[in-house]
Amino acid sequence: MTQTLVALRGVGKTFKTGTLALTGLDLDVVAGEFLTLLGPSGCGKSTILRLIAGLEKPSSGSIARPVPELISDIGFVFQEPTLMPWANVFDNVYLPLRLRHEKRTSAKPRVEDALALVGLAAFAKAYPRELSGGMRMRVSIARALVLKPALLLLDEPFAALDEITRFKLNDDLIRLKRELGTTVVFVTHSVYESVYLSTRIAVMTQRPGRIAKQIAISPDLPRDENFRMSAGYGARCVEASSALQAAIAQSASDKERA
Repeated sequence: MTQTLVALRGVGKTFKTGTLALTGLDLDVVAGEFLTLLGPSGCGKSTILRLIAGLEKPSSGSIARPVPELISDIGFVFQEPTLMPWANVFDNVYLPLRLRHEKRTSAKPRVEDALALVGLAAFAKAYPRELSGGMRMRVSIARALVLKPALLLLDEPFAALDEITRFKLNDDLIRLKRELGTTVVFVTHSVYESVYLSTRIAVMTQRPGRIAKQIAISPDLPRDENFRMSAGYGARCVEASSALQAAIAQSASDKERA
């Protein structure tokens, strides 16, 4: 039986500038899934993450958390690592626990575990300036994981990275999800990344964003280089790309009629 962690119903979001970011958006986040929000830049994907996290409130509609204790801790990874340049890797990852007034000595095992999960156990004393872009993003992910969140939100975390690093971090993210059992909501505008990572893709229209189509992908499919080269992966990419293009075209048509 599936458990809904977050339910968005008829959600709209208008910012103080007058920008209408979302309208009539319906979306469920289900425990254990890897849900990707796929859509063009500016369609409200990041706004949805912030609404789910409670960092923003909807202008209309409702957001329900049927079993709030299941997501008392939420991890959020932003587009940029946003690390403290004056602090070493350990202290950057320790930050969420420090903000909870947990002593450094008692937090040390959890910080070390989080760094080991992302392959940075040997870099605890390094500073952000000494790390590559991919390594800095790993630190950001470790900082989100140190709270052991049931729900992990990632806002285009790999967009600025080269393709080789991006593929490697995609594989690492899948491994982490399997090891930790965390529910993931991931934002991207890459069709290929969405198909590779997801068990469900929610395709969005242009702003004001809403869900145009949802595509289910079997969680039992292998996620490795063989999958990337398979006909099934290619077919899913065509399906997602077609859905995205149709959603963009529909948005343009709606604006012309308005």
